[in-house]
Amino acid sequence: MLPASPAKKWTGSRILAQVVAKGSGCLGAAILSVAAQAADGLQYEVRIDAPADVRALLEHNLDLVRFRGNDRMDREQLQRMVRVAPEQIRTLVATDGYYSPVVSARLDRDTGTPLVLVKVEPGEPVRVGEVDLTLQGFAANPDQPADKRFDVNALKAGWPLKKGAVFRQEDWESAKRATLRSVVQTRYPRAQLVESQATVDPEAHLANLRVVIDSGPEMRFGELRIEGLKRYPASVVSNLNQIRPGDYYSEAALQSYQSRLQDTGYFASVDVSADMSAILNEQLDAAAMTPEQNASAPMAPLPLLVRVVENKRKNVSAGLGYSTNTGNRASLTYDDLSVFGLRMKSALTLETKKQTASSNFYFPVTPEGYNDSIGASFERSDISGEVTSVASIAGKRTWGTPLLERSLTLELLTETKTVGGVPSSQSKSLPLTYGVTWRKLDNLLFPTKGYALNAQVGGALLPILTDEAFVRGYLRGVAYLPLGTSSNAIFRGEAGALASRDKSGVPAVYLFRAGGDQSVRGYAYQELGVPVDGAITGGRYLATASAEYQYWFKPQYGAAVFYDAGNAGDTVSALHPKSGYGVGARWKSPVGPINVDVAYGHAVHKYRLHFSLGFTF
Repeated sequence: MLPASPAKKWTGSRILAQVVAKGSGCLGAAILSVAAQAADGLQYEVRIDAPADVRALLEHNLDLVRFRGNDRMDREQLQRMVRVAPEQIRTLVATDGYYSPVVSARLDRDTGTPLVLVKVEPGEPVRVGEVDLTLQGFAANPDQPADKRFDVNALKAGWPLKKGAVFRQEDWESAKRATLRSVVQTRYPRAQLVESQATVDPEAHLANLRVVIDSGPEMRFGELRIEGLKRYPASVVSNLNQIRPGDYYSEAALQSYQSRLQDTGYFASVDVSADMSAILNEQLDAAAMTPEQNASAPMAPLPLLVRVVENKRKNVSAGLGYSTNTGNRASLTYDDLSVFGLRMKSALTLETKKQTASSNFYFPVTPEGYNDSIGASFERSDISGEVTSVASIAGKRTWGTPLLERSLTLELLTETKTVGGVPSSQSKSLPLTYGVTWRKLDNLLFPTKGYALNAQVGGALLPILTDEAFVRGYLRGVAYLPLGTSSNAIFRGEAGALASRDKSGVPAVYLFRAGGDQSVRGYAYQELGVPVDGAITGGRYLATASAEYQYWFKPQYGAAVFYDAGNAGDTVSALHPKSGYGVGARWKSPVGPINVDVAYGHAVHKYRLHFSLGFTF
C-alpha cells in the first residue's frame, strides 16, 4: 500500500513507464504462466494473478518477465528482482491510474523449476479532479470582429482529459500534446507549454491537473516566394494561392495549398511552408521578452515559401487491360507540360467495342480558380448493334472544390450512325451543358458514409450548327450508410430525360441506355434501351436504382450482395425495370476500391461477370 502521505506532484515531463499494450476482457483475476525460453541462463516461471488490463501491462514491462531466460541470470539476480518487484509494479500500475494497489511477489523454491508468484489487487483507480487550463497571451485585438478572434473558450472546452476520467499517464501526455497542437496549427505557431503538473491524492483517488500554455506572438502570412521553377511560368504556382498577405498563420491553409499544387501534375514534389528563418532576428528578440511582452509585440509577416521540383516535361506511357464493359484494351498516352504555355494530354485507346483518340490542352488555373481547357476527340463504338462515329471539338471550364464542383461545356459534334441494316445517317449538334457535383463523404477514396450527387442540364437550343434542337437533364446519386463497424449499405440511382421534336437528329451520346458495371449489373454494357432492327439504341428516358450490402471481414477485404433494376425507353411507360442481382468481392487496393461481381440478369436468364475500379464521382 502507498503510505497515507501528502499528495504527490508529477510534472508533465516525467514519464514513469512506457505502456506498450493493454489487455482486454473481464476484470476478474486470471493466472498467466510464462515459461523461460532460453537454455543458457537460469530457467524460471512467472505467474501473475491480476485483472486482464493490469496483467497485460506487467507482461510487457515487468523486469521479472522481460529478463527471464537471460544468459546472465542466476538465483541471486532472481532473488534481487523478486525483492524489488513490488515497487516496480506500483510504479507501473500508477501509469494506468492505480495508486493504491495491494502487491505481493514471492519465490517458490519447492518446485523443480523456480516459480515467481506475483499477485496484484489494483484497487480503485485515480480519476481526474479539477482541471486548471491557464492560457497566457491570446489577447483579443479590439479591432477584430468577434468571429475573427481566437476562440479561447473552445480551446478550453476541447481539453481531452475530462473530469471524472481515469487518470492514466499516457492519456495525460496525449491531452497536453493535442491541446498544444491545436494552438500551433493556427495563428500562434510559437506557442509553448510552459507548465504542466498533476497533483495526485491516492487517498481521495483524485488527480488535479494544471496546464499553462503561452501563446507567443500572433503570426500572419506575408509575400509569396517561389523556389525551383525552371520551365513553367510562375502563374502555375501563384494562381493557385488562396493565402493573402495579412492572413493569419494556418497549417490547414498551407496543406490545402500544397495539395492543389501537387494535383496540377507539373511537379514531382511540392513543399509549402511559412519561412520562419526570415524573421530570425525577431525570434531572438522575442526569446528575451517576458510572456506579456512577447504576446503584445508585433512580428514581421512570415513569407509564404513554395519549393518545387518540376516533373519532366514529356511523358509517354502504354498499357494493356480488360474491361467487362468494352472488352480488351490497349492504350497509349502522351503528355507534354509546356506546349505554347499550356499542358497537353493526348490518348489513344483501342478496345473491342470502342476506339477513342483525344487531345486536350489545359490552361493554367486562373487566380479566380477557373480551370479552362480545349480539346478534340474521335470515338467509334459498336455496342448492341449500334455503330457510331463521333468527332467533336469542345471547350470546358470547371471551378469549385471537391465538395462542390461545377462545370460548363460547349462542344461541336458530328456523328455518323448505323443501326442494324438501316443506311448510315449523319447529324451535327452544338450543345451547351452545365454540370454540378456535390460531395459530402467521410473519405473521397474509400467512402463509407455520406453522399455524392451529380446533376447536368443543357442542350442545343439554337439553330446554329444543329440539326435537331433538344433539351436534356440528367441526375445521378449514391449514398453510403454505415451499419456497424464492419458493414455498410450503398444506394445508387440515376434518372434522365430528353425533349426534342425528332429523336433521330440528336447525337447518340445524349440519349440514354442502361446496363453494365456502373448501371444494372447482370446485363451487357448499354444492353438496355430501345430495340430497332435487331439493335439497341438510346431512348429519351432513363431510370435505374441499386441497393448493396457490404460486409468487411477484414479491414481491406469484404463481400457484397446487391440488387439492381432499371431501363431506358422512349416513353416513361416503356421503362419496365429489368432486374439483376448477385454477389461480389471487395478489396481496398492502394489505388482505390476494386469490385468483382457475379450478377444474374433476370430478363436475359444469364450470369455475367463485372469488374470495376474506384469511386466513379
